[in-house]
Amino acid sequence: MPLFFSDNLRAALECLLFVAGGPVPVDSLAACLGVEPGDIAELVAELQELYAREERGLQIRAVAGGYQMCTRPEFAGYVEAFMRPELPALSRAALETLAIIAYRQPVTRAEMEYIRGVKVDGVLNTLISRGLVQEVGRKEAPGRPILYGTTAKFLEFFGLKDLKELPPLDDVAAGQENSREAGGRGSIPGGPGEE
Repeated sequence: MPLFFSDNLRAALECLLFVAGGPVPVDSLAACLGVEPGDIAELVAELQELYAREERGLQIRAVAGGYQMCTRPEFAGYVEAFMRPELPALSRAALETLAIIAYRQPVTRAEMEYIRGVKVDGVLNTLISRGLVQEVGRKEAPGRPILYGTTAKFLEFFGLKDLKELPPLDDVAAGQENSREAGGRGSIPGGPGEE
């Protein structure tokens, strides 16, 4: 593929993505670089081609409506050994509640509690404080309960471009069934056969 943009412009894009540390919206990149938003995808493609040709350890991915510089998956072992992240893991209850919100959003607290069969107040507060879940409106029903949905940080946390990249519930349920057969336990909240 021929390169249409200057080395300087590609280098500037590379710098912006490097220092950002997270996804950068296309409009922000375009404004900073003085190009049209439609040019950003082409600039990214040129950088990706250069990275691939030179077998670099970095890549640029479309994430949460923008672009993010990250390491290539085949070097994950080296990065994990170096970083040893100290991020507190999400509890099983938090993951179950987050799965309900991700697949059923917008969803009310009562709907989450009905699916899980237990109160979700503490877990929901944890997910909100971590920035993975937010209030997205109110349901047109008696009492107008608050509706919850996932955030851009949720997409970033799980490395998703958008919610369409979530695995289909059938695939998740099949994986859970395999886990149960192998001695695992639990079920997918809100999965097939549950309501």
